[in-house]
Amino acid sequence: MEWTVRTETDRLTEWQREDGYVTIRKRERPDGRFVVRLDKLEQAEGGRAYDHAIVDTDEAAAAIVSEWRQTNST
Repeated sequence: MEWTVRTETDRLTEWQREDGYVTIRKRERPDGRFVVRLDKLEQAEGGRAYDHAIVDTDEAAAAIVSEWRQTNST
């Protein structure tokens, strides 16, 4: 399934899967680190899931976003 940017600001980007059941958010914290979170609704194939990670760089956060988008595209 395709992903689209649902929200985008200077410090936050959120992607939504085309069926609306999964979102991934990358947010810069006030301390300069990044939080990435996955929220998969119960209605999604495979059921509900939630995960998050805190990393030091935008590049590390982008790598997590890419991995989660690939593994949650169905």
